[in-house]
Amino acid sequence: MVRPRKHRKGHDMKIGILGTGHIGKTLVQELSAAGHDVKVANSRGPETIDPDLLTSGARAVTTEDALRDVDAVILSIPLNAIPGIASRVGALPQETVVIDTSNYYPFRDTTIDAIEAGQVESLWVAEQLGRPIAKAWNAIGSASLAHKRKPKGEVGRLAIPVAADRDRDRDVVMALVEDTGLDAVYSGTLADSWRQQPGAPVYCTDLTREEIAPALSAAERDRLPARRDLGVAVMQERLGDGTTNPDADWGVRLVRAINM
Repeated sequence: MVRPRKHRKGHDMKIGILGTGHIGKTLVQELSAAGHDVKVANSRGPETIDPDLLTSGARAVTTEDALRDVDAVILSIPLNAIPGIASRVGALPQETVVIDTSNYYPFRDTTIDAIEAGQVESLWVAEQLGRPIAKAWNAIGSASLAHKRKPKGEVGRLAIPVAADRDRDRDVVMALVEDTGLDAVYSGTLADSWRQQPGAPVYCTDLTREEIAPALSAAERDRLPARRDLGVAVMQERLGDGTTNPDADWGVRLVRAINM
């Protein structure tokens, strides 16, 4: 259950969230509970959004409404759905902070030739949208995001990497990450964000702030696809379809064994 939190006058933001999957729904709940003005949309229409997501003040709206008059937009949709919303997101004011949470999985997203040829996932997304973005919440499992949040300063609080090219994007996103019960660690520019892609040591391994930097440094770019695909293969064998989310602890143990 999402715990009510005190609104912080002067720090609240207007946020539009596209997507109500495992990551998106937790972001809706946590950010609205933190006092932000959250609008949420999915591809099927506001009437299909679970009312439980709205108990902390978020509003279910259309995609067009979710993108209207907001300080930040969070894209929590599959990577292969990015081109379908590109024209609308690309038309946002340049000062709007756009945050992408997606990851490339060929079995789900179909093959994207540019990424297969080595383009960094975040740069591909920015290219599709035709505008700057930030990358966050892509390197934590949905179960850990939903159930392992801790107050700031508490021992063992998990951390996640945040990549961005613009200072405003970095600062806004890191503050929002903190509001979701995680420590934010700046991981560098989008060009370096391959270090937080699937298969990397920092990816879904539930690390603390002190552990993030060494994990980012240990990433080996040419080994990421094989590790990513091995993890998918094990989950498909264990869970059946590769899209069912594993138990948080089992999933973390598996990914640590493969990625680290």
